[in-house]
Amino acid sequence: MNLKGIHHVSSLTANAEKNLDFYTRILGLRLVKKTVNQDNTAYYHLFYGDEEGKPGTELTFFEIPNLAEKHPGTNSISSISLRVKNDEALVYWQKRFEALGVDHHQITERFGNAILPFIDLEGHQMRLISDQQNKGEPGGKAWTGGGIPEQYGIIGLGPVQLTVRYMEPTEQVLTEVMGFSKIGTYQTDEYPIREIHVFETGEGGTGTQIHVEQRKDLPEERQGRGSVHHVAFRVDTEEALRKSIEEIEREGFKTSGFVDRFYFRSLYFTEPNGILYEVATDGPGFDLDENKDHLGQHLSLPTFLEHQRSEIEAKLKPLPTPKQP
Repeated sequence: MNLKGIHHVSSLTANAEKNLDFYTRILGLRLVKKTVNQDNTAYYHLFYGDEEGKPGTELTFFEIPNLAEKHPGTNSISSISLRVKNDEALVYWQKRFEALGVDHHQITERFGNAILPFIDLEGHQMRLISDQQNKGEPGGKAWTGGGIPEQYGIIGLGPVQLTVRYMEPTEQVLTEVMGFSKIGTYQTDEYPIREIHVFETGEGGTGTQIHVEQRKDLPEERQGRGSVHHVAFRVDTEEALRKSIEEIEREGFKTSGFVDRFYFRSLYFTEPNGILYEVATDGPGFDLDENKDHLGQHLSLPTFLEHQRSEIEAKLKPLPTPKQP
């Protein structure tokens, strides 16, 4: 498989309005698409990203009201990263988190890169990661409409960390099926000290990496608010996606088959430790139905749901949209 890196990460929230406030006002991300969960149109699906909503910058949330608190554990996507340009930006964010009361730790280092761990309002485990030492897949262009100076803004998704019960089958799928290369390991400075295995694909770098830790001592995660639902990986074209479907099914995996998400095309499958993967095309993109200057300003529906707009809007709780410059 010819994967380019991480396409997007999708997580769970119990409150779309509070989620929108945190990710646009606190983190300064751009709301690039306000739409609905295509599998349950009664609830929102929010997409945040860089200035253009480029693949590799998109963090998305499915709203499930009254969703229970998650129970962290193994066989999960245990944390995600957001990229900033350099170490100086982490200092800016540390001060900002202190001023705004965001739960965070001190700046530390992981695999040669400075990071700033933090937690969102629903317990989502996250890290800001500096690209100062990064080489490989470039980041996007930081959105300044959220009030964050351009030199400090978030420019994309960084490494996604998996916690699994059994390392070997996850590593085998990443390297032998999906085309990742193992590039090293590192140890955490936490207790207990743990070894993390690092894999990357495409041009390499923080926007293409999966970090995997084995934890046989933990119960299996029970998903809830603040859980990561799945991670998606980039392919250029629909043709490449269809080849990926053939390759994955040839390896004996049951897949969703080809899925049209309107803004991109996808396939889904579950790796041996139960973590959901998606492979998604770079296009058509979020400007398919909105001008790039006005992304996320209105409720967007794919053409195959447009005929249900009145019914869908009647079920949704109104969601204030951030004003854009």
